[in-house]
Amino acid sequence: MTETKAYAAQSPTTPLAPFRLERRAVGPHDVQIEILYCGVCHSDVHQARDEWGGSTFPMVPGHEIVGRVTEVGAEVRKFQTGDLVGVGCMVDTCRTCHNCQDGLEQYCETHISFTYNSTLQDRTTRTHGGYSQQIVVDENYVLRVSDRLPLAGVAPLLCAGITTYSPLKHWGAGPGKRVGVVGLGGLGHMAVKLGAAMGAEVTVLSTSPAKEADARALGAHRFVVTRDAAALKQERNYFDLIINTVGSNIDLNPYLTLLRLDGTMVMVGLPPTPPQVGIFPLVGQRRSLAGSHIGGIAETQEMLDFCAEHGIVSDVEVIPMSSINEAYERMLRSDVKYRFVIDLATL
Repeated sequence: MTETKAYAAQSPTTPLAPFRLERRAVGPHDVQIEILYCGVCHSDVHQARDEWGGSTFPMVPGHEIVGRVTEVGAEVRKFQTGDLVGVGCMVDTCRTCHNCQDGLEQYCETHISFTYNSTLQDRTTRTHGGYSQQIVVDENYVLRVSDRLPLAGVAPLLCAGITTYSPLKHWGAGPGKRVGVVGLGGLGHMAVKLGAAMGAEVTVLSTSPAKEADARALGAHRFVVTRDAAALKQERNYFDLIINTVGSNIDLNPYLTLLRLDGTMVMVGLPPTPPQVGIFPLVGQRRSLAGSHIGGIAETQEMLDFCAEHGIVSDVEVIPMSSINEAYERMLRSDVKYRFVIDLATL
């Protein structure tokens, strides 16, 4: 066991504060990683404040991890000391169910060991995340990271990047396809960059006219103010695919009418209460409402390689560890473009 510095929430109502935890000894198939950067995801706030229920404390959040390998187990073949690597939202799964066997570990039917606020496959050993100096992870759940990109900007790709890449890829975003992106935050700005790089026509659907310049700078081809009823009406039956990144409760029905025949709106944001969905907008044009959850290990590596090839990283604001509580409050006010990333050298 190795003691390491971290920041943790001790309860849903207390601020994150310095904490010490013990990481397991490096086993035969393990990789020990010195964490260099860790992105701050909105789900960190939800879980640290127990807004989804089921949180356990003390909790060390963080699942957008980039670092350098400092030790490998005797049987590790994929990595060696000094490699740049990443760890995303999960650190293990059952590996035997149909979904795991098909490379869809994010839909494991037995038990996903999430990077924090979870347990390993023994259902007992608690996991702690990237707001810490180091982490030990099985090599099969570690990703290779290119040295061609700024590492701080790479970190959010491990969640925000794969969360938007996976549905774009699955629903065929590419040349000739019209993709709408609802919301221009941490997830939305990645959906714009990735969709445009895949060759799709990308339209940002936003309530705020002030975001148009940013949307176009990120690669959006079109911008629609959704509070403008006339403008929204002109978009009916237009999109093949809509990626909805909004994590608050909004009326989904007007967005469903924007889909053309057999179009799909995919939910990747996580509203706190169930939405009300009308059946008529769905049946009228055989539209679909779907959901998507991060990506499997192979697909996440594919996404990282795609981003390295196309020079894609998240737009980030790097912060010291001591500013995490302020960052949480600013994130709730949408006061960041577009992702906070912690420099773990400041811990």
